[in-house]
Amino acid sequence: MKKVTMEYRVPYADTDQMGVVYYGNYLAIFERARNELMRACGYTYRECEAEGWMLPVIHAEVDYRSPARYDDLLEVTAFVQDAKGVRLEIACEVRRKGEETLLVKGFTRHCFVSTKTFRPTPPPARLLEVLS
Repeated sequence: MKKVTMEYRVPYADTDQMGVVYYGNYLAIFERARNELMRACGYTYRECEAEGWMLPVIHAEVDYRSPARYDDLLEVTAFVQDAKGVRLEIACEVRRKGEETLLVKGFTRHCFVSTKTFRPTPPPARLLEVLS
């Protein structure tokens, strides 16, 4: 299974009034990690769209365990958790760089949709090959 770890420095805009990362902002971090995973596999969103595929999020789960704060340097690891039929789940784990404590884990579930029919469609075999 392909795993990608990226670094992310928490900007002030990602924090709430108490200086901790707002719960919903982790979904944006998951999105960045998913993009990096696809890029590392050699199949970017741009290519996906050019070939007639969309990959909307249809479900998301975030298990918030410990806060990250403004200016923390995070390590975000993304990997394919499941791929069946028209669905793809990409999991993420977030830690402060150099620490073992898991701050957040979760996943986003996507559905492959054809840009021609706007209907769920099995993904291109090439994409599943490179992600797994």
